[in-house]
Amino acid sequence: MDLPWNEITEDSLDIDKAEEILNEDHYGLANPKERILEFLAVRKLVNKIQGPIICLVGPPGVGKTSLAKSMARSLGRKFVRISLGGVRDEAEIRGHRRTYVGAMPGRIIQGMKNAGTKNPIFLLDEIDKMSMDFRGDPSAALLEVLDPEQNTTFSDHYIEIPFDLSDVMFITTANVIHNIPRPLLDRMEVIRIPGYTEEEKVNIAEKYLVPRQLEKHGLDNEMCNISKQTLLQIVRTYTRESGVRNLEREIANICRKVAKVIVKDMDKKVKVTVKNLNKYLGIPRFHYGTTEKDNEVGVATGLAWTEVGGDILQIEVSLLAGKGKLLLTGKLGEVMKESAQAGFSYIRSIAEKLKIETDFHEKYDIHIHVPEGAIPKDGPSAGITMATALASALSKKKIKKDVAMTGEITLRGRVLPVGGIKEKVLAAHRAGSKIIIIPKENEKDLEDIPMNVRKQLEFVLAEHLDEVLEKALVEE
Repeated sequence: MDLPWNEITEDSLDIDKAEEILNEDHYGLANPKERILEFLAVRKLVNKIQGPIICLVGPPGVGKTSLAKSMARSLGRKFVRISLGGVRDEAEIRGHRRTYVGAMPGRIIQGMKNAGTKNPIFLLDEIDKMSMDFRGDPSAALLEVLDPEQNTTFSDHYIEIPFDLSDVMFITTANVIHNIPRPLLDRMEVIRIPGYTEEEKVNIAEKYLVPRQLEKHGLDNEMCNISKQTLLQIVRTYTRESGVRNLEREIANICRKVAKVIVKDMDKKVKVTVKNLNKYLGIPRFHYGTTEKDNEVGVATGLAWTEVGGDILQIEVSLLAGKGKLLLTGKLGEVMKESAQAGFSYIRSIAEKLKIETDFHEKYDIHIHVPEGAIPKDGPSAGITMATALASALSKKKIKKDVAMTGEITLRGRVLPVGGIKEKVLAAHRAGSKIIIIPKENEKDLEDIPMNVRKQLEFVLAEHLDEVLEKALVEE
């Protein structure tokens, strides 16, 4: 009798107000916001709409859970959150039969009771962290909950009467998509939330994190002033993450130290600048790659994608007297090793064109090294970079210092598309590169790059390695 069989909250269908709330709570995140406003618009035109099931996928700390709360606020609905991390018992979802001692309803029905309405926003957090054991598979039990065709009659073992979940707006969150079972993924609409760029992190810190931490520590802007340049320095040298959790911790760290200074000397006003930042946070913990100082032979700048954004890789090639062995070092994965082999074979096939001795593989051992040797690296996207470094070392032609590149290579020298273009380009821009070589098929990805960054760079869209070599090598 406690369940909200007929209680419904009225959706506030004012799109402008909803947009205002979403923008007030979150910076960026255009796609998820757009999807919520579309849902509102359709809801306004159609009286009954089956609750959509949205899956927000992105790295930790980018605001997936708080975005779901903002959705509830903008729609004027009740908000329920259950965490599925570590759940491995089917009865957690469907409830226990009443014959058992200590039987209770499943989390879905409990959530509906707590919401008190039939149409809340229901957040299923960390759906990729569920597991299964001898007590059943909770992800299979969720199939009925998350299928709009079936969830009008969701049956809980404890209640044994069908309950209608079709008005609920389910939102799930996950860090990675490949841990979610396929049938479950098929029922959800995936919205990817990428990691924030440096510029976005600085804006988030300025608008949200700094004011929040100043208030928590009893300070104001007069007492503690942190400049925009200082925030950028914190992002670059004290944090390495996709989200902003560590950034907020570092800001809190500064606020604590400032509070101590102010309590000792009540009249003091503290200005945190780039120069005195290490007084508050200690020596920088991270460094970011920068381009080479001069044009070099056999050193090419590649672009890498990591879970915490893009970075640059210097790929070095050295020739040693020997019998044609190809040495690969730098903790490279299988795919990356194969890229090096493919690049090497292609360079051998065009030796005459590059004016290289055709029997070089009988005279030299070739050593390819990717620095930061302790960090595992894998993926095909360094193919053209390794081939360019090889061509440079063998032909003794220098590589332009301000060129950075990414792309997979085939045995015929074709350049194939790769992922993570936005993050890679931003890393190249930060490092000081001026010319970026990317595969022609990745042209569509340039739309994601902020306009102010795009204007400062020259993009070369390559279909073949010959175009890459033409642009990257310095003609003597």
